Amino acid sequence: MDLASLAGLPATPASHDGVIWGIPFAGLLLSIAILPLILPRFWHHHFGKIALYWTLLLIAALARAQGLEASAAEMWRQMLVEYLPFLALLLALYTAGGGILLEGGPWGTPGGNTLLLAIGTLAAGVLGTTGVSMVLIHPLLRANAHRRRRVHLVVFFVLLCANAGGVTSPLGDPPLYVGFLRGVPFFWPVTHLAGLLAMVALPLLMVFWLIDRRLACGDKTLTRTPLRVTGRGNFALVLVVAAVVLGQGMWHPGQMRVLGAAIDIERLAGMAVLFGVAALSWRVTPQSIRQRNLFSWAPMIEVALLFAAIFATIIPVETMLHAGAQGPLAPLLLLTKQPDGAPNAVAYFVITGALAAVLDNAPTYLVFFQLAGDDAARLTGDWAQVLRAISAGAVFFGGLTYIGNAPNMLVRSIAAHRGVRMPGFFTYAAMAALLLGPLLLLVATVL
Repeated sequence: MDLASLAGLPATPASHDGVIWGIPFAGLLLSIAILPLILPRFWHHHFGKIALYWTLLLIAALARAQGLEASAAEMWRQMLVEYLPFLALLLALYTAGGGILLEGGPWGTPGGNTLLLAIGTLAAGVLGTTGVSMVLIHPLLRANAHRRRRVHLVVFFVLLCANAGGVTSPLGDPPLYVGFLRGVPFFWPVTHLAGLLAMVALPLLMVFWLIDRRLACGDKTLTRTPLRVTGRGNFALVLVVAAVVLGQGMWHPGQMRVLGAAIDIERLAGMAVLFGVAALSWRVTPQSIRQRNLFSWAPMIEVALLFAAIFATIIPVETMLHAGAQGPLAPLLLLTKQPDGAPNAVAYFVITGALAAVLDNAPTYLVFFQLAGDDAARLTGDWAQVLRAISAGAVFFGGLTYIGNAPNMLVRSIAAHRGVRMPGFFTYAAMAALLLGPLLLLVATVL
C-alpha cells in the first residue's frame, strides 16, 4: 500500500492540506539523523537502500496522484536540471581538492589552526564553500592527527569555511549565485554583507582559538616543518570550476531537451566540463598524493546517494514553498510582513535561515526573493535591508545542520573516514546552535 492510500493525499503538494506530501522528505531526514545513532552498523551497510525506499515511496504516491508518466517526467527533470549539475560540481571539487597535498606550515597549533580557518573563510568567497572545504579539510585534519580531541576542528570548519565565508560573492554559495542570475550585481554581496560576515566570523575565530588552546594542553608538541605543496595542477582545476560557475551565470545560449526534459545549454556544457575536470584530476594526479591525503571515494558515494534522495523527496516541499500565500505554508510566509504591509527584515532572515537549514538553501533563497517582489533593482535599492536578510539567512543558517549546505555532509564524512568521532545529527545541531545562535541574534539586531 502506497503513501497516497495510507494518508489520503490531496491532488497536488501545493493544495491546502498538501503538507502531508512532505512525509518522504521528513522520513529521509529522520533516518539520516536517528539511524546512525541507534543502528550504526545497519545504517553504514544499508543507507543507500533506505534513501531509495523514501524516494520510491514518493514516486509511488506521485504516480497514484498524477499518473506514472507525469511523475516519472517530474522526477527526471529534477535529476537532470538540479541534481546532476550539483553532483558534477561536487565531484569535480572533491577529486581536485583531494589531489592537493599541503604538508608542513603553521597548522596543528591553536594559532596555526585559527589562521587556516581565517584563510578558508576569506577564500570561500572566491573558490566557493565547497571548493575551499575540499582543499583545506585534508591539511587541517592531517596537521592535527596527533591531537586527541578533534571534533571541534571540524565543527568550526563547517561553520566558517563551509558556510559563513561564502556570503561575500555569488561564487561563494549557491543562494547568492541564484541572486546573481536574477539580476543582483556581482559585487553587491561583498559591499553589503562583508560587515555581517565579520560579526559572525571574528567571534567564532576567537572562541575557536580559546577552545583549541585549552584542548591542546597535554597533547604532544608538534614538530614544525616548512610548508610544502604538491599537486599544484589541481589548484588550476579548482579555478576552472570557479570559472565554469561564473560562466554559467553570464552565458545563456538557450535550452535543449534531453529525454523530454528542458535544460539550459550552459548547464549541460558546465556538467561536461566539470565531469572532465574530475576525470583529468584523477588521471594526472599521482596516486601517492591521494594516498597521503587518505583519499577515499566512500564519503563521495555516501553524499551522492543521500543527496539524490534529498533532491527527489524535496520536490513536494519546494512546490509548497513556491505556492506562497496559496499553499499550505502560507501562515509561515505571511510572517514576513508587518501589520501595515511593510516587509519584516528580521522575519525574512529567521524564516529563510530556518528553512535553509533543513532544505536546499538555493531554492529557499529563490522563494523568498520572489516573495519580496522578484525585482533585483528594488531589492538592491530601497529594499536592500530585505535582500541582506534573505542572503544572510540563507548562508549563515546553513551551518546549523549537516544538510544545511552540501559541503557539510561531505566534510563530516571525510572527517569520519579519517578517524574523527563525529557527533550525530542532533548533537551536531545542538553544538552548532550553541556557537552560532547568539551571533545570529546579533545579526538580526542590525539588519
